[in-house]
Amino acid sequence: MLTEIAFHHDQTDAQIADWLADRLRRDLGQRDGTVAITVPGGSTPFPIFAELAKHDLIWDRIEIWPGDDRCVPADHEASNYGRLAEALKDTGTKVVPLEEGSQPPHFALAWLGMGTDGHIASLFPNTDPQVDDDRQVRRLTPDPLPPEAPFDRVTMTLPKLLSAESLMFVIRGAEKLALFEAAAKGENDLPVARLLGHARGEVACFA
Repeated sequence: MLTEIAFHHDQTDAQIADWLADRLRRDLGQRDGTVAITVPGGSTPFPIFAELAKHDLIWDRIEIWPGDDRCVPADHEASNYGRLAEALKDTGTKVVPLEEGSQPPHFALAWLGMGTDGHIASLFPNTDPQVDDDRQVRRLTPDPLPPEAPFDRVTMTLPKLLSAESLMFVIRGAEKLALFEAAAKGENDLPVARLLGHARGEVACFA
């Protein structure tokens, strides 16, 4: 593989949350001030967030950003920010909306999902994401628009995601895992492959 990836197989949502909580404790202990991470939307992360919220962390020093979002109001059911803020509202953490023109901070961790077409965040194949993009955040239109969320998107770019100290993926299903492994070997040129081909920090994949 081009990228050294630590695979964690058959992990429950609670076990993934435990790993993430341990990572956050480590980062909180190694630096002063805020620890910022970016996280995905979609259905997979929210049971993990529910487990993570049970952990005793210094939540007021943690800042969480969605890696991408739909261009809808925060109270819209399709808003990643809105769902994330609701899921973590009792923790005391700061959830920050991602908007066009945002200037995200340095991230200790970028947690990403992946679609069956190899997209990450809202970097779909048709958007031709580049690792030398001069922006941190872009607004774009997936093509085709996913029928379950037919909205323009705002997303962090490849260089912004690659600037995180480490990357984390949660990949569900054999088909997605095979695509992810092929991308890690450089066998395709999908957005996830472009990211993995230039990753230089730790990469963990829960599958």
